[in-house]
Amino acid sequence: MQRLMYKLLTKTPQKPLYSPSPSPSKNGFFTHYTTFPHSKNALITQPNNFSNGVFSNSPFVKHFLTNILSKCQNKGVYGTLYGDFKALLSTRSFHSLNSYNRGWRSGSQRLTSDGVIWTLILSNVAVFMLWRVADRSFMTKNFMISIDNLKNGRIHTLITHAFSHMDMSHLFSNMLGLYFFGTSIGRNFGPKYLLKLYLAGAVVGAVFHLGYHALTSPSMKGFGSSALGASGAVNAIMLLEIFLFPRNTIYLEFFIPMPAFVLGILIIGQDVYRIMKGDSRISGASHLGGAAVAAVAWALITRRIY
Repeated sequence: MQRLMYKLLTKTPQKPLYSPSPSPSKNGFFTHYTTFPHSKNALITQPNNFSNGVFSNSPFVKHFLTNILSKCQNKGVYGTLYGDFKALLSTRSFHSLNSYNRGWRSGSQRLTSDGVIWTLILSNVAVFMLWRVADRSFMTKNFMISIDNLKNGRIHTLITHAFSHMDMSHLFSNMLGLYFFGTSIGRNFGPKYLLKLYLAGAVVGAVFHLGYHALTSPSMKGFGSSALGASGAVNAIMLLEIFLFPRNTIYLEFFIPMPAFVLGILIIGQDVYRIMKGDSRISGASHLGGAAVAAVAWALITRRIY
């Protein structure tokens, strides 16, 4: 699939619809949710088509990874700051959200946004490594969402599948999206809210995926609907950011400017198209589940503000 990656550069960001204060600058891109439509122990056999996304700018990737690794060594993972991306990713508090933010942050003194983000990233990396050493049957039963798993009482897979990747590019793109968008959401609404949003996107994305297969392919049993990946969770975080700041100017592939709401339309439209054409490799339904979580979160936030 084609990755949608964008970067906010030098333009002054537009104001959000509900706040008089400037909106934050952000980096991010669209990620996907990998499905395995036919085989119980299916493997990813096709590369993800996003050579024009993250890896099209190798100096950017090298610089990003070098900074992260060096700072992890010097300060520890939870003490890692954002280095050269601090100016791009810095988020100013919204005066109209101050009281709302304090409510979410109360009771979260032991958590930090950086801590939540890096815990999620390291958990995803750990499960990715586990796929290489653990028994494949164990991983399929415990780290993939499927109708068979739910029928057998493995309810935990509604969450664990969102920490599970078998393909490096799939993992990297999801974690990079989480890193960029999670920074803003965590800073503005607190670490607990960020974690809840991730988990809600995971669960609702899984429910949408399984519901879609149950309705459209009732004869498909067992592991026929298997899927894994954090894309539903990351989609919830990413689209909430877009819904909150639809007027931000973004740069698709680093050089094509467009309003954030246009990217949101493209993302949701692409997933609707996937469902209509019956794409069996990428789950548009799970992506829309993440979008639904973002829409509900946006509605609750704006209702409290107004």
